[in-house]
Amino acid sequence: MKLFDGLARFQPQMLGILRIVTALQFIEHGSQKLFNFPVSSGEPHALTGLTLTASILEFAGGTLLALGLLTRPVAFLLAGEMAIAYFMAHYPRDFFPINNNGDAAISFCFIFLYLVFAGAGAFALDNRRNA
Repeated sequence: MKLFDGLARFQPQMLGILRIVTALQFIEHGSQKLFNFPVSSGEPHALTGLTLTASILEFAGGTLLALGLLTRPVAFLLAGEMAIAYFMAHYPRDFFPINNNGDAAISFCFIFLYLVFAGAGAFALDNRRNA
């Protein structure tokens, strides 16, 4: 539609905003497990094995994505983490994501997968290394 044709020029900026906002949300998942911040309304997670690994990936990987540093490889790693998390923690509870609380894991997985192909967009340290 002609009405929206002019918006394409803002694609790099909106991709950068999508990356940053998604990363900030992802950091919260890691920081809540690692530092109990923001304070959880439930029991804190036991940080052993896979939970500890996931927490570190969420916090460190989210931080790297927020900065736009090593965006493609980090996004690839995090997409895989979220796919594994979905099939190990959510899918066994119920087939439907709305019932198994897996909506966020699926959304994170596909946003990260998109970043693997699209890159960091604007406002990224990756752009400084390529300049």
